[in-house]
Amino acid sequence: MNEESTQYKYCKGCGMMLPVTYPKDYCPGCEELALFDEVRDYIRSNDVNEYDVAEHFDIPIKQVKDWIKDGRIEYKENGKKSVGASFCLRCGAKVSFGTLCPKCLKLLNGQGQGFAAAPVQDEGKMRFIDTEEK
Repeated sequence: MNEESTQYKYCKGCGMMLPVTYPKDYCPGCEELALFDEVRDYIRSNDVNEYDVAEHFDIPIKQVKDWIKDGRIEYKENGKKSVGASFCLRCGAKVSFGTLCPKCLKLLNGQGQGFAAAPVQDEGKMRFIDTEEK
């Protein structure tokens, strides 16, 4: 064996080089993907909210909320509990995933007519509203 091969090992998921002293067999990216797959399956088979998920997997609630915000986890509408409870950052309508409702997302992607972004202060957070008079 040459000296280089003794200083590195490879991620079993993606093959990325890792220091031989790295304590795990998977790189951080592959570990997060595996964790997300477990979380997704857990949510599908249980009636849980984001706090239950964080507690079950012993992960920060922020990580679960980031997955919700990124649209990787969708909210349940049925059942007693739901993963997240979010509202559109632009208009305040209830959303099932991500941070924008389908209508606002369509408008922001340039598919709508008459959209003019105007910042409005709302409870200490900035959002955009439709300024066209109807």
